[in-house]
Amino acid sequence: MKKSEATRQNILQKAFELIYSHGYQTTSVDEIIATTQVTKGAFYYHFKTKDEMGLAIINERMKPTFKNTFIEPFQSDVNPLDTIYNLMYHLLIENEDLKVEYGCPASNFTQEMAPWNIEFTKALNELSLEWEKAMINAIEKGKENGTIKSEVNAKEVTVFVMSGYWGVRNLGKLENSKGVYLIYLKGLKSYFNSLE
Repeated sequence: MKKSEATRQNILQKAFELIYSHGYQTTSVDEIIATTQVTKGAFYYHFKTKDEMGLAIINERMKPTFKNTFIEPFQSDVNPLDTIYNLMYHLLIENEDLKVEYGCPASNFTQEMAPWNIEFTKALNELSLEWEKAMINAIEKGKENGTIKSEVNAKEVTVFVMSGYWGVRNLGKLENSKGVYLIYLKGLKSYFNSLE
């Protein structure tokens, strides 16, 4: 990796960390520059604006991680309800990169930027739609192979799971505790049992 590209990646990583812990709107370019120890000129060489950098964080840092974490588990042929539950458990309980006090990075960006910036809305919606599509397809396969009741509406289940995940992440931030995650997971397990 060339030095220029290494600098760019360092800016994106450090900016992501700052934004995840402090929020996008409250994190200034000056804070990012101070944390990365690059010059203002180097920052603006790579990104014309803070929003350009924010979009690069979504597209270059978050999307690959999102795909590996949220989409790839659905490539297996196991019971999709088990896959969804195990994914939620991993994200809420086991994943050390997602801090309870900071919530979900994609959800945070959505809350802060979607009302104000159409480009952020588009980029974040792509993440959401990709996850939604993967989950719906897995549930439909589960219906076909008999692990899920045939009358189950895959879109309804998917929206329920996604909204529950993003909602419980926010409750976790408020309580600064994983306790609410355990309650969500217990309810999710009961709900899934009714779908089999």
